[in-house]
Amino acid sequence: MRLSLIALFTEAHAIVRDREDQKAAILGRTFHRRTGITMIKLPVCLTLALLGLASFAQAAETPEDAAARKALKELVPQAKVDLVEPAPLPGYRQVIVGSQMVYISDDGKYMLQGTLYDAQNKRDLTASRLAVDHKKKVDAVPLSKRIVFAPDKPKYKITVFTDIDCGYCRKLHGQIAEYNKRGIEVDYLFFPRSGPNSPSFDKAVSVWCAADRNAAFTAAKAGKTPEPRKCDNPIADEYKLGAEVGVDGTPTVFAPDGTKIGGYLPPDQMLVKLQNLGTATLAGTGG
Repeated sequence: MRLSLIALFTEAHAIVRDREDQKAAILGRTFHRRTGITMIKLPVCLTLALLGLASFAQAAETPEDAAARKALKELVPQAKVDLVEPAPLPGYRQVIVGSQMVYISDDGKYMLQGTLYDAQNKRDLTASRLAVDHKKKVDAVPLSKRIVFAPDKPKYKITVFTDIDCGYCRKLHGQIAEYNKRGIEVDYLFFPRSGPNSPSFDKAVSVWCAADRNAAFTAAKAGKTPEPRKCDNPIADEYKLGAEVGVDGTPTVFAPDGTKIGGYLPPDQMLVKLQNLGTATLAGTGG
């Protein structure tokens, strides 16, 4: 299960041994009342266990970027920072680590964790920025590595991380004709929740290696155990990708713009959701 960044911090009351420790922990925390985000002074934070991608090649950094990167690295030497850039919040950098984001002050003293909202425009700035990163990662999966169910002329496309054995995944696929009828193309990527070397993972490999993947996929979703097969397959890569874009359950549905729609929605509700998101470039158009 993917842990949120705030969950990766041990709460002060759980680690204090006496009143002096408790006072020190309390003094190390303040609350940003205008944004509703917990602010933690970095020297009192405990070690984080963060998952992320290998660091991208970095362009020349500003002193503020370097300070943010240094502050996070001092907390968690093993953290893989994907990106550091100016945040919409003045005086802060936003740092993407795997599927999550933190905000670090330009002087490296403070870190914010939580959702940053643009109150005037009623927009979730954190989710909007992460969607850009998620879109880039999901788009990198070519059509040749997806199992696709599409109408003749799709109006919308969703990318669904799925587990062969999950109940709501089966419910979604049981209505695949209805999604297609509404102009929704469904591209599947595998995310066996139990991980590698598990029955669900092996079923995904067997489906991928079948002569007719779509037919094998549909049969497996109906409860039929696929004939065991082995071949070169993308299952492990897709499972890793899911973790990198914040998949913590199945099905997890991504819109073309990288927005995480969430889990199962009936066909009509899915259509309304996509219409409300507006037009966006379809993901995975290459390969």
